[in-house]
Amino acid sequence: MAEIDGKPVHYELLLDGFKLGIASKESAKEIHGLNPGQNRGCEIVVWTEDTDSAIQYLIENGATMLSHPHNFLNDLRSGWVQDPDGNPIQIVCKRKNKFLQLTM
Repeated sequence: MAEIDGKPVHYELLLDGFKLGIASKESAKEIHGLNPGQNRGCEIVVWTEDTDSAIQYLIENGATMLSHPHNFLNDLRSGWVQDPDGNPIQIVCKRKNKFLQLTM
């Protein structure tokens, strides 16, 4: 669970290696500067091994780009597409440490 000003804004569910995150609309607005859809929904967070490839696949198959993949926090890479109702879907992965890969 993640918090903003002491309020929960992000939860993650894990089942058999599949991780799904659900974030509040406030999180999408305050942290990422997005404008979520008009319904009372939330931002869905989908974890992947490669954000750039996943976003490219989604765009090639009809998704609408909201935010190109970019690095944020210390170790995450994320981008957003839009669902048919206008809600943001975050595609995120842990960034690999290139320094560790080169020295191992």
